[in-house]
Amino acid sequence: MAYAPRSGGEGGGEGGRERRGRRRDGNENRQERQDGDELKDKLVTINRVAKVVKGGRRFSFAALVVVGDEKGRVGWGAGKAREVPEAIRKATERAKRTMIRVPMREGRTLHHDVIGEFGAGRVILRAAPAGTGIIAGGPMRAVFETLGMGDVVAKCLGSANPHNMVKATFAALSRCTSPRAVAARRGKKVADILGQKKDAPEATEAASV
Repeated sequence: MAYAPRSGGEGGGEGGRERRGRRRDGNENRQERQDGDELKDKLVTINRVAKVVKGGRRFSFAALVVVGDEKGRVGWGAGKAREVPEAIRKATERAKRTMIRVPMREGRTLHHDVIGEFGAGRVILRAAPAGTGIIAGGPMRAVFETLGMGDVVAKCLGSANPHNMVKATFAALSRCTSPRAVAARRGKKVADILGQKKDAPEATEAASV
């Protein structure tokens, strides 16, 4: 007796291939949308690591990359691979997936001073007047440039390891807030939050008189 294939066998296989193809297309479209944001990436550091095996030493590379849109969003990522380009690609992809948004005053500096810590790394970030520029070390400068911040003063008070410095900087940036967020959290208006600072000198003068 001749073997008769099941009616949905071949169709099911083709359908599965089509569904898998659609999923791949969807991932590609999402990647294109991410790349369409005109992200800027900077290589902070790259380290060569040697692993001793039976046949000799096997080298691999570890890269640290920061990515930002220069409009208030920034992220960092680390990647390891046998080749430098592949390590940078992995780090860049991870940086894109871990981006955060940082509120900035007038689109150029921080709203307030903040301290960030990670491991032995400790950094302090200070708001600066217009025209100050970016006063910071190499790893922190890369973060601020990709973030799009134009005026800031930063100081590393702990470990000078690039990984610790970048992670401590992101810990500080993640703690930054804006008057609008504070007003919403306290149930007040932005003018009330900003007015407290403006009225303080006047109240001091009135009390002295």
